[in-house]
Amino acid sequence: MNVARATDGITGIRRLLRAARVGVNALHWGLRNEEALRLEMLALVPGIPLAIWLGSTGVDRALLIGSLLLVLLTELLNTGIEIAVDRIGKEPHELSGLAKDLGSAAVMIALLNAVLVWCFVLI
Repeated sequence: MNVARATDGITGIRRLLRAARVGVNALHWGLRNEEALRLEMLALVPGIPLAIWLGSTGVDRALLIGSLLLVLLTELLNTGIEIAVDRIGKEPHELSGLAKDLGSAAVMIALLNAVLVWCFVLI
């Protein structure tokens, strides 16, 4: 993936636009290469309209949608951790495994959060 840094001498609105383009490109890469990210994105497709329909207030809708987006955000960060660890070296190392496991634990907590938020808002 050939991605230029979003801040390479560019300022203002051009910097924001370039950063957005870099982010979209990275998201596309993740969707092509990471099955977990594809599955979580697939959950967003019905999840967002369902949250809009089931939420009785703006706050309810924001909590429902936000909890789903938090899962996606956490998965992206976990993928970044895994890529960085793999770049350092593929050989097994206790700390490398721990870094990956902690990233996975963060995703698990985000998923648990989404389930709890949906239960509390809808019950």
